[in-house]
Amino acid sequence: MTTVQETAAVRYGIWVACPAAGAAAGWGLKLAAGWITTLEWFPFQGVFELVTDIPEPWATLAALAVGAVAGFVFASFWASEMMSVEVSPSRITLHKDDKTFGFGREEVESAFADGKQLVLLSPSGTELARETSDLSRARLERAFTEQGYRWRAADPFASEFRMWVEHAPELPADVNALFTARRKAIAKYETAEAAELAREIRKRGVSVRDEKKRQYYRCER
Repeated sequence: MTTVQETAAVRYGIWVACPAAGAAAGWGLKLAAGWITTLEWFPFQGVFELVTDIPEPWATLAALAVGAVAGFVFASFWASEMMSVEVSPSRITLHKDDKTFGFGREEVESAFADGKQLVLLSPSGTELARETSDLSRARLERAFTEQGYRWRAADPFASEFRMWVEHAPELPADVNALFTARRKAIAKYETAEAAELAREIRKRGVSVRDEKKRQYYRCER
């Protein structure tokens, strides 16, 4: 079995780098608080005025602590969105968003990378999975080919995708409703929710991909 995942430096480094960067940002904002209060047009004046009223060293300690906590929260989100892929001659398993998706060898006809997305196709052309990650395309290709899977250079059905518009006539009402909900999630940068809605759409026999916040779909065969 071959496992493709982020390097150890990334997986563990974010827990140090993100809180450190957050603490540095908090400290920088604390230093700039006095100057910001002189800018009448700048929003949240009350917050910065409050910061300038806190005596030292508590103001600095508070800024460092708040920034570090914010960095830790960011690292948690980043870690949850990382994907790892396990490829064996009999099965492919994806781990992402605290979820696990498994596919037997007979279910997978081929795989390819569409930008930052790993896509798995069934023998009928159905998209089994389309998941976003920062994993190396070359490492993914090597993992699949070494385990005997077909790796495609590009999406063989790319020309069949069409842009989704509200109440698309060829789609069932429940699928259009999912696309509408997903459009709202994308607008709010709720990536995990958008990914989950895409999985629900895919279960209904419709492939979905994004280009610059626009949704495109393909009715599967």
